[in-house]
Order: sequence, then C-alpha cells, then structure tokens
Amino acid sequence: MSTTIAAVATAPGRGGVGIVRISGSLSLAIASELLAFAPKNRYAHYCAFLDSTGKAIDEGIAVFFQAPNSFTGEDVLEIQAHGGPVVLDMLLERVVELGGCLAKPGEFSERAFLNDKMDLTQAEAISDLIAASSRQAAQQAVNSLQGAFSKHIHALVEELIQLRIYVEAAIDFPEEEVDFLSDGKIARQLNALINQIQQLHHKTQQGSLVREGMKIVLAGKPNAGKSSLLNALTERDVAIVTPIAGTTRDPLREHIHIDGMPLHLVDTAGIRPSEDLVEQIGINKAWQEIHSADRILLLIDASEPQEHLIEDWPEIFNGPELRGKLTLVLNKIDLVTEINTALPAPTIAISAKLNAGIDELKQHLKQIMGFEGVAEGSFSARRRHLDAIIKAQQYLLAGQQQLQIYRAGELLAEDLRQAQEALNQITGAFTSDDLLGRIFGSFCIGK
Repeated sequence: MSTTIAAVATAPGRGGVGIVRISGSLSLAIASELLAFAPKNRYAHYCAFLDSTGKAIDEGIAVFFQAPNSFTGEDVLEIQAHGGPVVLDMLLERVVELGGCLAKPGEFSERAFLNDKMDLTQAEAISDLIAASSRQAAQQAVNSLQGAFSKHIHALVEELIQLRIYVEAAIDFPEEEVDFLSDGKIARQLNALINQIQQLHHKTQQGSLVREGMKIVLAGKPNAGKSSLLNALTERDVAIVTPIAGTTRDPLREHIHIDGMPLHLVDTAGIRPSEDLVEQIGINKAWQEIHSADRILLLIDASEPQEHLIEDWPEIFNGPELRGKLTLVLNKIDLVTEINTALPAPTIAISAKLNAGIDELKQHLKQIMGFEGVAEGSFSARRRHLDAIIKAQQYLLAGQQQLQIYRAGELLAEDLRQAQEALNQITGAFTSDDLLGRIFGSFCIGK
C-alpha cells in the first residue's frame, strides 16, 4: 500500500459541493503543493486549490487527517470544492500530477480494513448503507457499521476457542484420571454453541432479507390477472391491463416493501402455445424468470376449471425445485360463488380487480420467507454471511456426532477448527484475497 490513491468521493453530476479524497503517504506533500502550505492536522482550512502555474482551479475547504487517526488509517486529505464535474476532474488531474494514483472501486474501505480500522462486516455495511432502499435497511446497515454483527461473531468465536482448548487438553493428556470427553462439560458447551449459532442464523436470515429481499415472479396463462396483481401490489398502474390476451411481452419489474422486507416483483408474459414469434420470445423469458425466482405466484382464474392443474403445468408441478417455491393465487374470486380450497399447493384467494385478499397475500409472503420485521439490535447481512454461518453450524453438528457416537476427540477438534474458520471468514479474520477482491470490487469509487 505504498501508493497514494485519489478519487472523487461524491456522486457523478452537478452539486453544491464535491469532494476529492486522497489517502496515502504522499497526502501531506500533495497538500503542500495544491494548497501552497502544509495544512494542520484535523483543521478545516478555507483556501484556494492551485494548478502547476499557481493559478486557482477553485477554492473551498481542505481537511488533513494524520495517520493513524483517519478513515483509512493512513494520511488522508479531503478537498471540498464546488460540485461541478469539470472542476472535480481538474482537481483530480492535479492530484495525479503530484504523484497520486486513481483509486479502484472500494479501495479506501479496503485500506481501512487492511489497516484494522474496521472488520469486513463493518466495511460491507458502508456499501449497504449507501445502497439501502428503505429506512429499515439503512438502520440495519448502521447497526452493522457500529459493530452489532461483529460482536455476535466475536463472542461465538471466543467460546469456540475456549471449547477447542478444553478438547485439545483432553486429547493431549489421556493419562489423566478424568475422562474429559465423558464428563459432560464439553457436551454442554457444544450444545450451547449450537443453540447460539442457530439464533444467529435466524437473525442473519432476517438481515439478509431486509438487505436483498426476494424475487417474486408472477406467472400464469394470458389474462389470468398477473398485471392486475402487479398493480394491486405496487398500488400504482404500472402495467397495462386489457381484455386482450398477450398484452405483456417483456418482463416488467417493480420494487416494493412489505413492513421493511424488499420484494422484487416480475410480471411475465402469459404462458400458452403460440405461433407468434414475438410472443414465443416473451414466453421463453417468462420461464427464465420462473427458474430464477425465490417465490412463484402462479395465477389461476377462479372462474375456470382447476381439475387439470398438474397436467396444465407439468414443468412446475413435476419439478421439486419449482414446486417447492410455488404459491397458487386463485384470482377473480369475485366471479365465483364457491372457492376451490383443495388445490395441490399453498393457495391464496384474491380479486386483484377489487383489491380483495391482497393483504393476506402479503402476509403469506412474509411468512413463507420467515420474515419477522426489523427488531431492535438487528443488523445488515449478506448471502455470504448466511452461507458461512450455515457451514459453521454443520461443522458443530458433525462435531456433536463425533462426541456422542464415536467419542472421537481428534475429529471433534477438527470440526471445531473448521467451524471457527467459517465464522472468521465473516469478519475477515480468515479470508482469501480473491474474496476481498470480489467484496471491495462491488463498492463505488471513492468509498
């Protein structure tokens, strides 16, 4: 990290203020040339920013943060200028002339992580806070940034370390009169760890749902009411609704929230045999969306016979993966006097036209995803966090089996080590350079 990096840290476009951020060992030298004086540490200077001839590029505020008391842990200079893109480009060019290099996406946050200013979950929370699409997601990201998630992980890792020490002692001193593997202490501690990681798994799943939401695909035959349901869920006329079959061709996407849980809604073309080339393309796209869905809402016209649903939709009902994600939405119940409740999948009865049953459908979606709302102390989480916790949980359960069935201390010790390694990947205590590259590469430039 010998290079000094620089980037425009504010969003592209015009604004009242634009910020150029500089981090690295040359920050003070660059400041001395750019400002024509050496700035004080942690002091806001109002001054001109000069080009190579001494002519002012702009004027504004410069703040210098001396290492290690900065965001990155390095010397940092922040230039607050007027927010025109031309002015900011000229300032950035001047910084590069003075020895700076253009920063890569997320490089400032990566340096903060590598310099132990924050752990990986806190660094990711910065990106999550910027990208938050709801108040709930923003609050959870702030909680993670302040260390709520990290505290859970560190506490679990510390208990794992203590248990590993005890197990290793049992292995290394077999001649002791007390059989450590049989005295019940290890079993009790292991059970407590498994319970704690199950609770953490639940919290992490909630955090992941708030951050990422779930993809809901509206599928069905033409005129089943998919576009009407999309309008009812979004409470806006976003889709064209007509009696003409095949109105929707390309997938139509909308984003809503249910009590803080994001939903990515996709309205698709009606699926039926067709000789129309354009409609065939739309139907193929519909199937692509169905296969990538977290939940499939298959709309059925309540006024039509439902005896042959499985024969009508063999691709869905005969495939366990798709069938496991299926909810049948019995639409147009305002046209019938009796509702069929004996359908071969979870069923919600609605009238999209009259807005009946929509609240019940929303509650069903929350329940099916296990979403319980945003609680006090909740935190932002990502799919990789959830995967790591599941992996650690599997290792602990395997270790429990080694202890209870086989009395195999060495194998238990290895499972505990693997569980600790999985948890350490969350905070970055143990992680690969490739993973860091993927994580920070998804950040915006200047962060």
